[in-house]
Amino acid sequence: MDLLIFDLDGTLIDSKLDLAQAVNATRAHMGMSRLENELVYSYVGNGAPVLIRRALGADATEHQVEEALEFFLEFYREHYLDHTVLYPGVRDALDRFREHGKQMAVLTNKPVGISKAIVNGLGIGPHFFQVYGGNSFDFKKPHPIGAQELIRESGVPAERALMIGDSTVDIQTARNAGIPSVGVTYGFQPESLDDPAPTRLAASMQEVADWILREKIPGPTGEK
Repeated sequence: MDLLIFDLDGTLIDSKLDLAQAVNATRAHMGMSRLENELVYSYVGNGAPVLIRRALGADATEHQVEEALEFFLEFYREHYLDHTVLYPGVRDALDRFREHGKQMAVLTNKPVGISKAIVNGLGIGPHFFQVYGGNSFDFKKPHPIGAQELIRESGVPAERALMIGDSTVDIQTARNAGIPSVGVTYGFQPESLDDPAPTRLAASMQEVADWILREKIPGPTGEK
């Protein structure tokens, strides 16, 4: 595999506490009570607008969602690295990929500006030739437009590209783009990796590196 497309939250970075605190700060701003962190974690994966809609509940008006989203993004921009760290083994795995000449990119539903600031702040920005976020295109994951654009930019054939993520959103993105996928089980939503199933499951990024650098990975058949 010559092109590695990574999700961000739950795959490269453990950002769940900063996200939960930003969501609860937003709810406090809106005069609402605090949500349990675990519940907030289950809302992550489809971008900030969906996260805030879920956090406010079905009774929230469009005006309330807009106000809350504006507050959330402003708060999160000031606190996105308070507790966020790389998952164990991520930096070493990225170094190994780079040493073997792999092209790497990030494709997340998180806003692109914050995404770039996070990867740069954690010192892994130079590993990636591109970082795309949920506002980089007209459609977010699982729409394949981001993966297709990264394949085009890299010049790597689709059959040599791989999506790596922690949730069904990432696996469905890979399916829609016609490329294989690896689901990491240490992230936010490992329970969502059953359907659709990724090509492989991995308990760490080092395992992913071992597979990519030492084994061939089959196409997107859903086999584990």
